[in-house]
Amino acid sequence: MTSVKEFRVDDPATAGSLGRGRFVFTDAYSVFDWGQMPDAIPRKGASLCTMGAFNFELLEAAGVPTHYRGVADPDSGEIVSLPDASAAPAEMAIDLTQVPDLPYEGPDAGYDYDAFHAAGGENYLVPLEVVFRNRVPVGSSLRRRTDPDDFGLDAALGLDDWPDEPVDLPEPVVEFSTKYEQQDRYLTRDEADRIAGVAEIDALESLARDVNRIVTERADDAGFVHEDGKIECLYVDGELRVADVVGTFDENRFSYGGRGISKEVVRQWYKTNDPAWVEAVKEAKAAVADRDIDDWRELCEPDPDPLPPAVVDAVADLYAAGTNAYTDREWFDAPDIDAALDAADGV
Repeated sequence: MTSVKEFRVDDPATAGSLGRGRFVFTDAYSVFDWGQMPDAIPRKGASLCTMGAFNFELLEAAGVPTHYRGVADPDSGEIVSLPDASAAPAEMAIDLTQVPDLPYEGPDAGYDYDAFHAAGGENYLVPLEVVFRNRVPVGSSLRRRTDPDDFGLDAALGLDDWPDEPVDLPEPVVEFSTKYEQQDRYLTRDEADRIAGVAEIDALESLARDVNRIVTERADDAGFVHEDGKIECLYVDGELRVADVVGTFDENRFSYGGRGISKEVVRQWYKTNDPAWVEAVKEAKAAVADRDIDDWRELCEPDPDPLPPAVVDAVADLYAAGTNAYTDREWFDAPDIDAALDAADGV
């Protein structure tokens, strides 16, 4: 719905077996669930593919099951492990599972997850995002939905309200949100358990905690702070495997030297420089709550403005420099990460 990755199927999945395919990472980007925005960010696709492959190979080495099969070498086209790639790849080979349609039955009935699971059987993409949080940064939705005392921060730090700076959580927090609805919504554990189908909610949480731990350790080794992120999972033959892409600057939120390095830079630019569009998006999402349509974009009159060239260049350098630093390899001709952050701060 809002993905900026292209999806290629070599062998389709069936009820009884996984298929084979590829993600092709483009330089398109999305903010506020809009879908593809009016311009592109050079090197973004290769940056995300490289960083995602790096993390998948960390997970595989730690015994975490995934759908990752390697990357397409930019020169030969052969599927190789990331260290063997001749340059930063933009295609990732993956196992495929079934992704049934999720019917929308209107504002009263909502989405028909029973139909989704009847079609998916025991080989399907779990229709949830499993979100993990180590820190509550200024832009986190957790500040709108919870209070510090929900996490013991009133006793630990004396916080009655969220402060104007990031707050580290005493322990990682795991939440569940919808994956295929037109608007993401956070779920109670019981709601998530129902939506997950035959996949066990405890196993989903355990897998998310393992991924969070491995990415957090790598981030720390590379000088980053891993603030929050999410995973998606496939279920096949009674096993959960990590799917989609893991631990990139789009899926997760990182900081470096106290400064954020994610597409939050772009979100904040739109909030400051195109507030009419941001407000129209918010109003359109709210307006579909009592209507028989679920695509709020039909109600959003203005389109987003394109980014100025200086912003595009700064964000492109930020993705490239961040990937170089995180993977400890100079995949891209980019400034060092401190210089890239300085440039992003100036846009």
